[in-house]
Amino acid sequence: MMNQTITTVGIDVSKGKRAVAVRRADRKIVLPPVQIDHTADGVSRLVEQLREIGGDMRIVMEHTRMYWRPIAHMLRAAGYFVSVVNAIRIHNFSDNSLQKMKTDKTDTLKIANYGLAFWTDLRNFSDEDETIQMLKMQCLLYERTQKTSVELQNGLISLLDQTFPPQRSVA
Repeated sequence: MMNQTITTVGIDVSKGKRAVAVRRADRKIVLPPVQIDHTADGVSRLVEQLREIGGDMRIVMEHTRMYWRPIAHMLRAAGYFVSVVNAIRIHNFSDNSLQKMKTDKTDTLKIANYGLAFWTDLRNFSDEDETIQMLKMQCLLYERTQKTSVELQNGLISLLDQTFPPQRSVA
């Protein structure tokens, strides 16, 4: 087996955009943070760039709502190791950066650093992981619906009590 250079791709995914940075194990930034489009063409261009970079590559991204799903599927279909990590783990990760700014560019580098630090612990995203995430999302939506239903019922009871006060019987 060839000894390939360890390379981590950090992707910060949000509603309107994606930012990507590529970093090697020697902390060298191979691809500085750039924005990519939320389109199939944008991801295709990213795949081409990643193929040019080469090396033993792992792609790391935060689990942020459902925004990560399309790019994770496209990159996995292209044959890449894709790890979707809980956002709290990355947030709590200290990469010894002196800068405390929070921008898409700094986030991508932090995600890439996380990937390098936890290289052997990263799990490859699978269909089973997606099923679990979908079940968690459905559970969350159900709990929100139940909470809203109880709040609406309590509001209706309160409104009825104000409108039609209970009659007290005189004995």
